[in-house]
Order: sequence, then C-alpha cells, then structure tokens
Amino acid sequence: MSTILIISNRLPVTVKKTDKGLEFIESIGGLTTGLKTYHERSGSLWIGWPGILEEELTAEEKEEAREILRERYKCVPIFMTQEEVDSFYYGFCNNTIWPLFHYFNTIAEYNQTTWEAYRRMNRRFCETVKDFIREENIVWIHDYQLLLLPEMLKEDYPDLAVGLFLHIPFPSYELFRQIPWREEILRGMLNADLVGFHTYDYVRHFMRSAQRILGLENSMNSVFYENEEVKVGAFPMGIDYERFAMTKTGDDAINKTGGFTRIPGARNILSVDRLDYSKGIIERLEAYRYFLEKYPRYRNKVYLNLIVAPSREGIQGYDELHGRIENLVSRINSTYGSFNWMPIYYLFQTFPQDEIVKYYHLSDVMLVTSLRDGMNLVAKEYIASRQDYDGMVIISETAGAASELVEAISVNPYDVPEIAEGIREALEMPADEKEIRNKALHRRLIRYDIKFWARDFLDSLNEAYIKNRSVHDTQNIENRLPQIMEAYKKANRRIICLDYDGTLVGFWPLPEQAKPDRELLKLLSRLTADKRNLVAIVTGRDRNNLEDWFGKVKNLCFVASHGLWIKKPGGEWYKTVEVASGWKEEIRPMLEMYSDRMPGSIIEEKEESLSFHYRMCNADMVASQLSELKMALSTAIGSSYLALQEGKKVLEIKDIRVSKANASMIFDGAEKADFIFGAGDDVTDENFFKAMPKEVITVKVGAGETAARYRLKGWQDMRRLLKAMADA
Repeated sequence: MSTILIISNRLPVTVKKTDKGLEFIESIGGLTTGLKTYHERSGSLWIGWPGILEEELTAEEKEEAREILRERYKCVPIFMTQEEVDSFYYGFCNNTIWPLFHYFNTIAEYNQTTWEAYRRMNRRFCETVKDFIREENIVWIHDYQLLLLPEMLKEDYPDLAVGLFLHIPFPSYELFRQIPWREEILRGMLNADLVGFHTYDYVRHFMRSAQRILGLENSMNSVFYENEEVKVGAFPMGIDYERFAMTKTGDDAINKTGGFTRIPGARNILSVDRLDYSKGIIERLEAYRYFLEKYPRYRNKVYLNLIVAPSREGIQGYDELHGRIENLVSRINSTYGSFNWMPIYYLFQTFPQDEIVKYYHLSDVMLVTSLRDGMNLVAKEYIASRQDYDGMVIISETAGAASELVEAISVNPYDVPEIAEGIREALEMPADEKEIRNKALHRRLIRYDIKFWARDFLDSLNEAYIKNRSVHDTQNIENRLPQIMEAYKKANRRIICLDYDGTLVGFWPLPEQAKPDRELLKLLSRLTADKRNLVAIVTGRDRNNLEDWFGKVKNLCFVASHGLWIKKPGGEWYKTVEVASGWKEEIRPMLEMYSDRMPGSIIEEKEESLSFHYRMCNADMVASQLSELKMALSTAIGSSYLALQEGKKVLEIKDIRVSKANASMIFDGAEKADFIFGAGDDVTDENFFKAMPKEVITVKVGAGETAARYRLKGWQDMRRLLKAMADA
C-alpha cells in the first residue's frame, strides 16, 4: 500500500523545552487540527517544523525529539534557526504571500533577501523529504510556505505522485501579478499532478494567472504545462464531525468556562480567531457597538465572548492590532456596560480544543466575519458541536466556508450595519427555522467530513497521476532512448525531419525574433556533416526565412511553408502544388478588422496562407474575440479548398492541399533509410506524423493529443537528444 508523506510548514505536534526536559504539545491551527485525525488513522508520515528553534536544543535533545516524534507521533522534524524563521516564515511567507493572497496588497513587501530565504527553505524541505521517498509514495504538500516544493521534488523524481493543497485564498490575477517572482511560484505549483483549493473562485483565479502570466492553455479544470495535464480542483476542507458531535458538556464544564455566567435569559455571542488583520476583528467590534447602539433593548441581555489567540508576538503590525482591539473593547465596555453587566469578555489567550468546544455549546451565535479566509473551520466546528440544532452562524461572504454554509447568515465583513443586523436576525430567529437550517448544515458536514475531503483529494490525485503516467509510460522517449540510440548508431542511412518553432527554439512574441542561436546552428552542422544523415527542417516558415537563417549550414534540406516548397541539399527550390492567392483579398480585411480590435495581434502573409498571431494579446480579449473571429472565418471559407487551422496562439487560413505530409517527398530518389526520425510540437505536425509508416520514430514536443509514438517535454530536451545523436 502507498505511504502518504504529508508535508507542511508546521507539524501537528509542538516541541517545547522546560526545566523537566522536552514537552510535546498538540499544535493549534486550522491545517494541523483538521488533518490530525486523518494522519493518526491513515498511517501517513508527517514532515515539518516542530515549532522550536534549533539553537534551543543540544544535539542530544534534537535526537531525542526526532525519536519521540517518529515513534509516538509518526512525524519527522525539520529544525529551523532564528534567522531562518525570521527570513522565511516571518519574512517572505507572512510579509509577502500572506497579505497579498488575503487581498492586503498595500502592506505586502517584496524583498529579494526573504525570497531567497524562501527558496532555500523549500530546498531544505526537499532534501529532507527525499530521504523518505520510496517507490509508490504519494507526497501531499500543504499550503503557501512550500509552493516551490513540487518542482524541486519532480526534478529528481519525475514519476513521483505529488499533490499540492493551498489552505489560504488564491488571489485574482490582478493581485498575483504584482509578485516579482510570480512565474517561479506558478511553475513550482504546476509541477504537482493535482493542485487543490477550497473554492472554485480560487481555482478560477489560479487558472487565469497561469494563462495570463505563463500563456498556458487550460480546459475543464486542467492546465497544460509542458507535457503534463495538471488537474486543478476545488476541495472544501471538512472537519472531524464525529469528534465535535460526540463531545458532551455537562453543568460542571459550564460552570468552569470563564466568561459564561448564564444569567437567566442572557444570550451569548462567540468569536474565535487568531490575532490577524485578515480576521476582521476591529470591524466585528464596531458592528457589535453599532448593534448595542441601534438595539438598546439588548443591553444587559447579551454578551460577546471575544477569544483571540496570540499570534506573531513581537511583530509591530500585530502588536499594534492587539492594542487597537484592547482599546476598542475597553471603550465599548465603558460606554455601554453597567455595574452588573459587561458587554464584552475579551480573552487574549490560546485554549485547548476541548475548551473551545465548551464555548461552542454555550453560545447562541457564532460570529465569523473575517475579511478574507481560505476556508474557516471554526464555523463548521461550531455547527457540529450543536447537536441540539440550536444556535446560528453569521459568516463572512468572503470566507471560503460561505459557499458551503449557505443556510447560515451571510454578511459583508466591511458592512458594519449589515453585520449588526445579522446579529439581531440570529438572536431573534424562531427555533423551528434554526432547526431547519442547522439540520441542512449538519447533513452536509456529516457527508463531507475530513475523511471524505482527504479521500476525495487523494482519489483525484491518483486519477491525475495515472493519466499522466500512462502517457509517460507509452510515449516518454526516455523509456526507449537506449534502443533508439543503438538503432541510430547502427543505421547506414538516416533521415531526421525537424519542425522549427517550439521544437528547436522557444516561442517569441514576434515571429521574426525566433532566429536560430549559435548553439543550434553548430548542432545542425554537426548532424549534417555525417554523410549518413539527411537532416530536414520541416516548418511553416517561408523559404526566404530559411535561406537567411540556415544558408551557412551545409547539406541541410528544407520543407518550407508547411510543405509548399522543398529544397534538397545541392538542389533548387521546387513547389509541391500550385496554389491560388485570390482568396486573400476577401479574408485579409476581416483579419485586419479583428487585429484593430485586438492590440498585440499580428497578421503574417505567406504564399499559401494568412496567419493571425495573438500571442501578445490580452487573454481576456482573446477569450471574448477569438471565437467570433473563428466563426467569421469558417463562414467565409465555407466548403472551398481552404481550411482554418488553429496552432499555438495562431489561426491560419491555408490551402488544404498544402501539408507537412508533403515532407515525405524528400524521401523520393533517396537511398532507402533504415532510421527515420521526425519531431514537431504543433497541430500542423500531426499531418506529418500520420503520413509516416509505423516504424518511423515520431516525437511530439510538449503537451496535447498526438499521433506521434513518443513525447519530449520541451525544445530544450529535443536539443539534448539531437546532441546525443551528434555525439554518437
């Protein structure tokens, strides 16, 4: 059975050093609390930081911590120094990613030093994880601290099953684009087989960023990255429903719970959060003040129990927030309180989970009004704890859980009067209505609990992994490279047909920028110098381009304009078919009209075709205009001898008699070859692949459906393969 390696910044266990030795305490937090039960039951191994600085421990204590964590908790610690915590965790994670991903872009910092620390720590995690990777392992990476880890692991273990789940929001493209290292972060994430988020909004934001920043195509919750189909999905995280539902609270527990005196008729409102600006605590207090002002009948009859867990103490912004909360609580209590009634009980401390559950049981209203939240499991925990179907949740519409908890009262967290009205509605809601709403919420939480969530994600990961591996196993040329190279060496006559753009060079914004570099020219010269080789460039480029760029490469064969023109070594250009050009007068004005509407587009005219390039166009503009253009072109060409062909960021209208399959004409009159190799990356190359006999080695470069026998990831890999041939 596959062993699951859970990787996160924090372990579910925190190590503390006391006078009596090392102490192991359950970590508090949405991720660790949520996954703890699954980890205990699944036999997984959890790798992360145990929450104690490396400088605090001797070598013997570190070894003791490793042994106890591994044997007792099935955990592997990664120790961090104070400098690493400051630059990696407090630095890039919490000063850059956290505020930006929570839409507080005005306070996000972009610091090269902390970014480099982030990369180094991801590499540290990678090296530790590698020690535990075995065949059939599944690696499940969690959250924003480790977004580069999937790519690092896949560098050494390309066949490893890797899933990534982000527990915080993924911001809109307009915000994400602000990060100077946005491309590296996206590439890191896209090396996972499955990328999971809490909501479809986050999925949509991620896919749009991949499209706009990396120019990647996507379809049906898949992003096509290199030669992989990366699945992207929404998996709203559940809770251990049974644990909260079965926790009983007797009278003794009620009496011992601070902040609750249960005055007859008094109502209790509960707020539980970690100290953070994203939680909307100030706005929540202002709303409670507004509620007391607007509805004075509730004075002396309602309490707000405000529990705030200390977080990032010593950090200026958080210390200031703590001070603002204390001042506002004091002001509200002094303004509206009386000798025997205090409107707010402010508890600035961390409570064990069981104590929090006691508060859940005793609260009539759960107030969850975060300004932005990936999910917020507190709302779900409260509902599960209330087996009497009493109580009501007021939830922010910008919390991930709001899309699931539709029967709760949803509010705009910035709208103080609306929150106040939500409090009144929750307190005055009839018991039968609360029961109906809560029963519906319970049914959903029971079905989609933490076990369902984990199983759903891992099943989807397995499905995505198997799909990609099946393509790899049958088509990855690396699996057959020794046999192919042996056949190459033994062959007396070889034919090598190579597409150009996307196969030998990368894509450029302007077609004329994709000139061959010195390395490529030298590589082709080495291949053509071998008298056993006939090397052909089979491309959509026109013959003038090829003459200008490759004229100095001796013995090179050309198939230009998608097969319209052919030139063999030492010969002259000849045309494979006569084509008309009158049709261009009708099509060109149509393309010019859409080019005016789509800034960045380019119209390229060749003898046999007109091409509309839109690589540099805004993706949203492409989405709105391209389908309209394709429909107009399809109508214009009708059932004539013209065809509309869609390539990579290009539409091409061409004579259907012109095809790269015409490249087979270069074989005419040539000595019978015992080694034929053809490679390309575009839909236009598929005609060539289909025209080749089964014994021909055909290679698709990049992702997508193909008739080729094998695949390579990118043009760089093709160059490495050709170099191996030249060196053979």
